[in-house]
Amino acid sequence: MIEQIVREEIGLGDDSITAIRLRSAYEQGEITIEEVRERYGESVVAILEGLKRIDDLYKKTPVVESENFRNLLLSFAEDMRVVLIMIADRVAMMRQLKEKPSSMKEVEEAAYLYAPLAHKLGLYRLKSELEDLSLKFLEHDAYYHIKEKLNATKQARDQYVENFIEPIKKRLQEAGIKFHIKGRTKSIHSIWQKMKKQKCAFEGIYDLFAIRVIIDAPEEKEKMLCWQAYSIVTDMYQPNPKRLRDWLSVPKSNGYESLHITVIGPEQKWVEVQIRTERMDDIAERGVAAHWRYKGVKGASGLDEWLNNIRTILEANDDMQVMDQFKMDLYEDEVYVFTPKGDLIKFPKGATVLDFAYRIHSKVGNCCIGAKINNKAVPIREKLKSGDLIEIMTSATQKPKRDWLNVVFTSRAKSKIRLALKETQIKDGLFAKEMLERRFKNRKLELEESILARVIPKMGYKEVSDFYRDIIDGNVDVNTIIERYLEVKNRESNTLVETPVRSAGEYEFNEHSRTPSIGDDVLVIDQNLKGVDYQLSRCCQPIYGDSIFGFVTVSGGIRIHREDCPNAPELRKRFGYRIVKARWSGKGASQYSITLRVVGVDDLGIVNNMTSIISKDEKLVLRGISIDSHDGLFSGNLTVMLDDTSRLETLLRKLRNVKGVKSIERI
Repeated sequence: MIEQIVREEIGLGDDSITAIRLRSAYEQGEITIEEVRERYGESVVAILEGLKRIDDLYKKTPVVESENFRNLLLSFAEDMRVVLIMIADRVAMMRQLKEKPSSMKEVEEAAYLYAPLAHKLGLYRLKSELEDLSLKFLEHDAYYHIKEKLNATKQARDQYVENFIEPIKKRLQEAGIKFHIKGRTKSIHSIWQKMKKQKCAFEGIYDLFAIRVIIDAPEEKEKMLCWQAYSIVTDMYQPNPKRLRDWLSVPKSNGYESLHITVIGPEQKWVEVQIRTERMDDIAERGVAAHWRYKGVKGASGLDEWLNNIRTILEANDDMQVMDQFKMDLYEDEVYVFTPKGDLIKFPKGATVLDFAYRIHSKVGNCCIGAKINNKAVPIREKLKSGDLIEIMTSATQKPKRDWLNVVFTSRAKSKIRLALKETQIKDGLFAKEMLERRFKNRKLELEESILARVIPKMGYKEVSDFYRDIIDGNVDVNTIIERYLEVKNRESNTLVETPVRSAGEYEFNEHSRTPSIGDDVLVIDQNLKGVDYQLSRCCQPIYGDSIFGFVTVSGGIRIHREDCPNAPELRKRFGYRIVKARWSGKGASQYSITLRVVGVDDLGIVNNMTSIISKDEKLVLRGISIDSHDGLFSGNLTVMLDDTSRLETLLRKLRNVKGVKSIERI
């Protein structure tokens, strides 16, 4: 029977028939592949090897209902005739079933696996037959109930269709439209699916059949004539506007074009009418598996063209030797692999063992050290191939590495690796910090976060996480860190050394001491100063009370800088002659702008606490705030308006007492 189906109903040639006859002998070892090649040629060999490969693959998994499994079968068959023979084989087996089999596996496979395969290849009649025969055993009572109903109503249904289309034919002819009309009855399986979906009886199914009006029209007049036919149909029969489907104005994404309308025909029965042109009908019929695409699934253009060519050859019943040129390179951008349990997973081409590990679970990926592919050990970089059976190997000591980002191919795996790396950085940072504090304690030193925050960039680190990671990895000696820490601390201590306290008796009052003489050449900055063009420098933002100096600019104006301005050494070195001594006098201006650099634990509450302190002081104004978070820490700038240095010192003291603040300094 299978030979008959293959030759007459599908249209395959002699090579396929020969392969079918040799299949049993080849599988049992009665004939070798070399003998087949010598006697029958390479084409028969290709079919036999393809059938064997599919059989081997098929034994690996029970998951026949998976769409991925159907795709894998297609991608595994290098010669399309292999898949067509498999479909014919299952049709033949289903036709021979007279009674309900002891095992329902074959019946279920016919519905879930082979019917969709037939659909993809445009073998609609075989597809419907497989579905109906499967339903016969899976839902015995429902099958025969629907069948009896259809048989009982066939004559009446045919007569009804004739009565329905007769006046439409007349009106279309009068309008001068070239057309032909055909009808189709739904398959038993389709009716059963609709009954389940709509939860209704057989009598509740409106569209047991559909009328299709196909118009012969040039492309430029297609829409006009289709809407004209639509107008004729709806003038004669009352339409249901809610069931209008206009894929003429806006075609489906797969190119499908048609007008669908449901009308009330004679005897108050609902009838679905489809209106389209010959071109539209050809696209709908010859598109890649019309029903498959009808559901909105788009294949790659190459796949569409390939399957469409196959279908055209099948329908034309041409010499099937042409099939030799169609080598399966379908899902060239996808691979399908198995888990040890037989589950099938799809990956993009180029995916590696590590991608597979992270697809299973993040913890599996983080601990992955390699895999066994078809019982052969491979590294994490090994690329996946369709049909591979993969078993991941893990180690409790394994940790994600940054170069893993170059190993994986999928964005899913990359995001999981980045997340794991971030978590590792936080853990490493806490461990490194603990180790650093312990070494400081051994040296009887107290670790101050503010000083350490200044040491880290001086050692060439832009990120705190890099600093702590190098401590963990041993790339930086802790003793070196301690030495740099002491250097910074001692240098800052020296700058803060105060003049020894002297007795008041050692001083003599000089009434002119408050005002320097003209010869002192000191610029006195006062809010009432007039006649002098001066500005407070933006680079260091001096405020009343700071030690200051003036710098004469090219334009003639004077810029006031702090003595500890970052630019001060360069200005003194290059332009010493333009430096002017300066000091504050009287009261300063109403308020000055300063910027504070803050580093602390990444917690929203800390920022709220700092802003609350500033807002509670009437003489402080918060002008701006910018915060950046990284590796569990935040850093940012606060711009504040205040009166003088005393107010600044009070503010700094309050902010340093906020829990979670690591360092704060004026910039």
